[in-house]
Amino acid sequence: MNMAAVMITVDCAEPQELARWWAAALGGEIAQDHGDFVIVRAQPVALGFQRVAEERRGKNRVHVDFAAAPGRGLAGEVERLVALGASVVGEHSIPGLTWTVLQDPVGNEFCVH
Repeated sequence: MNMAAVMITVDCAEPQELARWWAAALGGEIAQDHGDFVIVRAQPVALGFQRVAEERRGKNRVHVDFAAAPGRGLAGEVERLVALGASVVGEHSIPGLTWTVLQDPVGNEFCVH
């Protein structure tokens, strides 16, 4: 049996606030709130938000890529996320794939294609 990804955890200063934003962005829900650790149930993996004392510095070393919702398209998904508080960092394209790099409200980068 192979390992399976079940949760991606993000270090942050305010886990409840960031978890609420990501729950809205993904159409998920807060499944557990343990104060310093909050879990958002979303498909296909859960997102965890854990309080850390250190400030974020520089670019993420790991980021998550998401597929736009069927019927919404890349532009529509990006527009929706920006309305929720994300910011666009850049747009990229290679043969067969186009994606937009965004940042959540606290600067964590993620991609939508």
